[in-house]
Amino acid sequence: MTEASPTGEERLAPALEALLLMATEPVSEADLAQALQAPPAAVAQALADLARFYVETGRGFELRRVGAGWRYFTRSDLADVIGASVLAGQHGRLTQAGLETLAVIAYLQPISRSRVAAVRGVNVDGVVRTLLAHDLIAETGKDVTTGAALLVTTDHFLERLGLASLEELPPLAPHLPDAAALDAELSDIVAASLGVAAQPANEPSARVNEVGDDGSA
Repeated sequence: MTEASPTGEERLAPALEALLLMATEPVSEADLAQALQAPPAAVAQALADLARFYVETGRGFELRRVGAGWRYFTRSDLADVIGASVLAGQHGRLTQAGLETLAVIAYLQPISRSRVAAVRGVNVDGVVRTLLAHDLIAETGKDVTTGAALLVTTDHFLERLGLASLEELPPLAPHLPDAAALDAELSDIVAASLGVAAQPANEPSARVNEVGDDGSA
């Protein structure tokens, strides 16, 4: 990878903002200086100036030094606004993709994220994060082959659907073609995506619902 060009003073502040906006954890002054090939003292001064500027201009966020690094945070006095927004989002309707992904998990659980993606034929990372945030699904245990976290529905899911247990989910088998053949096909798809040999389906009747989600995605 080519080294970055030294950052001049006029570009130091915006460059720091860009790096810190991408950071998922506090970044030290030394790491920022190294990334920008800038003098550590100049980086420290620019960070202090940015933090002061955000406060003086009444922004909705602030730049804080926490431990040995710097990171952006929302202002503490806006916690009620953020909390209301989060709660409002939890009561919003799921998208079609969310409903389809939830159905796959409900009927095939416990199931890994990669297997859900194989059933639906699309990346489901964003949708799964939304379902986790809504407490409709949860992660529990690990797949013995891949070590991937397994997804299951929650009690909140049952409550929202007015069900006492998963046994009350409507059966899909009457609407499906041969379950064993399609289960084997699904296993081949998942195995190919993981780069491992497909395993024969020993209990096709127990996995009959896999077909319905594959066909409805």
